[in-house]
Amino acid sequence: MEKKSNILKYKSLGIYTQNENVVYMREDCHVCISEGFEALTRIRVSNMSTSVIASLHIITSDVLRQGEIGLSQIAAKKLNVSDGETLYVSHLEPIESLSFVRAKIYNQRLDYKAYTDIITDIIEGNYSNIHLSAFITACAGDRMDLDEISDLTKAMITSGKQLDWKKKIVVDKHCIGGLPGNRTTPIVVAIAAAYGLTMPKTSSRAITSPAGTADTMEVLTNVTLSGEEIKRVVEQEGGCLVWGGTAELSPADDILIKVEKALDIDSEGQLIASVLSKKAAAGATHVVIDIPVGKTAKVRSEEAAQKLKEHMEAVGNAVGLKIKVVITDGSQPVGRGIGPNLEAVDVLSVLQNKRDAPQDLKERALLLAGHLLELSEKVETGKGLDTAKELLENGKAYQKFEAICKAQGRFSKTYVAPYQFEMHAPKRGKVKKINNRKIAKLAKLSGAPQSKSAGISMNVRLGDEIEKGELLYILHAETNGELNYALEYYENHDDIITIQ
Repeated sequence: MEKKSNILKYKSLGIYTQNENVVYMREDCHVCISEGFEALTRIRVSNMSTSVIASLHIITSDVLRQGEIGLSQIAAKKLNVSDGETLYVSHLEPIESLSFVRAKIYNQRLDYKAYTDIITDIIEGNYSNIHLSAFITACAGDRMDLDEISDLTKAMITSGKQLDWKKKIVVDKHCIGGLPGNRTTPIVVAIAAAYGLTMPKTSSRAITSPAGTADTMEVLTNVTLSGEEIKRVVEQEGGCLVWGGTAELSPADDILIKVEKALDIDSEGQLIASVLSKKAAAGATHVVIDIPVGKTAKVRSEEAAQKLKEHMEAVGNAVGLKIKVVITDGSQPVGRGIGPNLEAVDVLSVLQNKRDAPQDLKERALLLAGHLLELSEKVETGKGLDTAKELLENGKAYQKFEAICKAQGRFSKTYVAPYQFEMHAPKRGKVKKINNRKIAKLAKLSGAPQSKSAGISMNVRLGDEIEKGELLYILHAETNGELNYALEYYENHDDIITIQ
């Protein structure tokens, strides 16, 4: 029973905090004074039907009157509260799973129960972003062994909904990332579904890149589909290309990804658990993993790639997935476009078999599609690439892609950013190096992926002979301010493209 003195009236403040539950109270609020609440204290906020745990922020202005309390939008949504409704506040009981987080900080090994308790509390909103950051950091830097990664993956799988397609073989693919423009997934899904395989592709939005598959596909079609809508599309067309967040598949992953993005961390253990939990929850049985390797890619050496390959396959086996890892060249961006709309342009040009389509994107997509066809055991070993190529070049893959987009709600045209700036070669020579990380950073500063048409269109590749003044790439932005941000970065980083 809540004390009467702890009753406050809710006032909407319209404050967006992503996934963070935040409660706002006046510095001189009688509850703060009587209960000894201080800024950043974790407290429980309740109404008659439910409660949330939130971090307290202290208000020193008159935006709240005496007896009023505010909430971040996400917390208000969870409580389903309206202006003037009564809320109760109380001290927070201990969150037991935080003891496991503290143990991991000191590099102790955690078991399945520990990870399950942590993931359960994360989903229930019991962790602040500080707690989430501590957990992510504690698991980074090779601090998880294979059993721990497997246990974390299993805990994330069982934390949300799991799709069951009632089929022996359901295929999927994933790229580890770090390679701008590497948008092979839509092409692979189109080829696989055109062949008759079932491929329900759920993708994340960008974590540290200028675009994720979901960001690119959102240019062309709806990607925020419910589990039931995903089933309808897949049953109708054999495949889909959707954002995994609204399907509630491995929901803890979407919470962790937001904090990982802010920290710019993507550790191996979390990465494997993130990828494979989503695949298993989506009902996949056979998965191809693309690991690009390059000095400025996410995976920088063959040795690291081989280690990740072995760990992916071991954890996949532990959670019941058949994994095929393909190590690819990650020395430079793929295709021409970097950013959601520009990558969508590349995808369509490959699927439509246009003469000017980027051949590196086509060849990479065909390679992965070929491996996936063979992994399914529906295509004889050694014939996957030719089968994939035939489906692409005879137009069946594009027909299937268009059908999938329409089944998801629309098939929209690409468009052009209103602001552009051309970058030209300062001297004559050969393109010796393209820095993937700095190209990605430049594309993000131009507004990608939030601004869908923002990004970079590349005009050169490694080994190209360049004349002074020749076009290297074009910056695209939706506002002049974002374009200027990108130009300021460029002026201080002249090694984005190295010409010798």
